[in-house]
Amino acid sequence: MQTSDYITKDIKPLSSSDKASKAKELFKQLTFSHLPVVDKGVFLGLIAENDIQAVVDNNDLLSEYTYLLQPFSVTDKTNWFELLKVFALNDANIIPVLTEKQKYLGYYELTDILHIFNSTPFLNESGAILVISKEISDYSFSEISQIVESNNAKLLGAFISNIDKERVEVTVKISDHDLNNTMQTFRRYNYTILTGFQVDEYLNTLKERSDYLQKYLDI
Repeated sequence: MQTSDYITKDIKPLSSSDKASKAKELFKQLTFSHLPVVDKGVFLGLIAENDIQAVVDNNDLLSEYTYLLQPFSVTDKTNWFELLKVFALNDANIIPVLTEKQKYLGYYELTDILHIFNSTPFLNESGAILVISKEISDYSFSEISQIVESNNAKLLGAFISNIDKERVEVTVKISDHDLNNTMQTFRRYNYTILTGFQVDEYLNTLKERSDYLQKYLDI
């Protein structure tokens, strides 16, 4: 499914010649965090609901508040993963879609893009989720894939969920299989298992052995 299939024009954009009262009324009717402002097909920016509510005189024109307009947007070629990033960075649930010449095409709604994400194998297929960590200079996605496949599993998806100067954290989804063996293999390659959303038999075994050793020493 192409993200461009989700471009909509259900709501007509605001114009700089519109009054603040019109923007406020639209926000009352909609659940949008922002509304696009467009003049003669050219995108000027987005006005946030919080900003427009701070305008005291409802008769003021939006042209008087161009300094409040936010410039974020995407093109119809932007993939769905990048769209999620734009939504998150701008704390928005709507993103204008433009041509390369800044012509306004419509907008994306967050709920529609999340629908694409929800239909991906990463969320749709049954499997196990692992969150693993390793020194940033020593990890690779090819190695992660090799470890998964060497344990007769399929890699359904992976992304970097956290990163700093020293370590990287990767969230991995793996097809259903004996997850314990995969965890042990990751450990042999010096990965730390931060989270495993299946029973980690390896840790349970270690705990049992530790308890047994403690009982032996107590004799």
